[in-house]
Amino acid sequence: MARHLITSAIPYINGIKHLGNLIGSQLPADLYARYQRQRGHEVMFLCATDEHGTPAELAAAKAGKPVADYCAEMHAVQAEIARGFRLSFDHFGRSSSPQNHALTQHFAGKLAENGLIAEVSEKQVYSNTDGRFLPDRYIEGTCPNCGYDKARGDQCENCTKQLDPTDLIEPRSAISGSTDLEVRETKHLYLKQSGMRGQLNDWIDSKSDWPILTTSIARKWLNDGEGLRDRGITRDLDWGIPVRKGTEDWPGMEGKVFYVWFDAPIEYIACAGEWAQAHGLTDADWQRWWRTDMGADDVRYTQFMGKDNVPFHTLSFPATILGSGEPWKLVDYIKSFNYLNYDGGQFSTSQGRGVFMDQALEILPADYWRWWLLSHAPESSDSEFTWENFQTSANKDLADVLGNFVSRVTKFCRAKFGESVPENGTPGPDEAALIETLTTRIRAYEAHMEAMEVRKSAAELRAIWVAGNEYLQTVAPWTTFKTDPDRAAAQIRLALNLIRVYAVLSAPFIPDAAAAMLAGMQTDDDSWPDDVPAALQALPPGHAFTVPEVLFAKITDEQREDWQTRFSGTRD
Repeated sequence: MARHLITSAIPYINGIKHLGNLIGSQLPADLYARYQRQRGHEVMFLCATDEHGTPAELAAAKAGKPVADYCAEMHAVQAEIARGFRLSFDHFGRSSSPQNHALTQHFAGKLAENGLIAEVSEKQVYSNTDGRFLPDRYIEGTCPNCGYDKARGDQCENCTKQLDPTDLIEPRSAISGSTDLEVRETKHLYLKQSGMRGQLNDWIDSKSDWPILTTSIARKWLNDGEGLRDRGITRDLDWGIPVRKGTEDWPGMEGKVFYVWFDAPIEYIACAGEWAQAHGLTDADWQRWWRTDMGADDVRYTQFMGKDNVPFHTLSFPATILGSGEPWKLVDYIKSFNYLNYDGGQFSTSQGRGVFMDQALEILPADYWRWWLLSHAPESSDSEFTWENFQTSANKDLADVLGNFVSRVTKFCRAKFGESVPENGTPGPDEAALIETLTTRIRAYEAHMEAMEVRKSAAELRAIWVAGNEYLQTVAPWTTFKTDPDRAAAQIRLALNLIRVYAVLSAPFIPDAAAAMLAGMQTDDDSWPDDVPAALQALPPGHAFTVPEVLFAKITDEQREDWQTRFSGTRD
């Protein structure tokens, strides 16, 4: 039994996420976690809400709520939506937790001890109207590059150019709209990660099995003169983790908090501490996942994220861990994804464009979305969600292939043999051929899942479903029954057992449908088909079953057109 630590990029607290966010990290991480659990391995699957920084403060102000209250409410909302999509987190934590406060301050203290923190005086924009320094995202203005009039102080969302607040034309406060701004001097802490270039380069060199997308981004940032520059780790904000050296005050840093990019990844570790506390466990119970001196040597740690998060996870967060000089577990594999676009444009949380996770669950069960998103995962390039493609995929793959197989087999058996696995008859060449095909394809499916090749895994699973349908078409038990009922009984007996096998293999992708198939077969035997011939005899003659409800109703043209119109604009 192996031990798998799995984390997905933690989503910002500022609102409900769209489907692009889901497929970019959480959903493929869940697929992998579910699969590894099914194979008998020990899994710790962690995620959390990212609750600090400017986005949280701005969203809370817009909602007219204290930021702590807003974050607590949105965490509950995001946790409920995650349950709706059947994301099987072992714990869904919060970066504002006491555990993350303590651990972030601890790391900062260790980095300072090791000479990796510098105090830097710098000039920042101050709003006289608001009586405070304005972080980059609190400043809006016109982009000097493209003329977009709602560019932020860190980046123009329209042309994606990286900016400094002083680059903006006619800058204004995002809080009050005031243009009464001036530049003042303030002091901040910087992580001296530029001095760790060699160490980080050697570490990335050791990861020869990483996806090309991950390593290409990491190397671009590592080798770019601007990519690995020292970065500020503090901000003049009210909401965040107070700056301390471990448990000691940090002179000159009173009233400042750690920058969100510094504390957010540390929450991966702190989340395990939250998990331990929630289950009445000890520090040793979570440290065995995260500290190599506490047993984490044998842990395989995999991170899932969108490509925009790769630089922080391949450079800045490893710099924090390595720089601490302590025996923390470093990531073994980073599975990164390109972007999912929406119907000719882009998903956008800030602009409310596309289908958001709560809206998706309102119109269809989770399995529809899970299947389409995973089978179209943007691995090698960006992919695009269109309603036509979604309808076609759901109807053909889920309804016509899998759902149709389950319905035909169970209904035919009920009509001709009753609601139990039929007796009599012996398998023949057709059954042997199917078993050989299934064995080959199941082994290929396992290989793709182990390699985290999401689209290839989905394609192989669909091919396994198709093999059952092709078998039915070839042997035609409804015709065979007329002349050789015993032969038809053997065919249907195998097909009923194949439904159980389908349930087991499909569970990582479509867990609700898989559970319905097992319930219909009246079994809780979810053992993996390592031995395919044996697996196809797990339900013996006489074993009772019931005909499941329709697994997947087809999406009609009227529904598709309605949804296409409904989600063509922006979210309120």
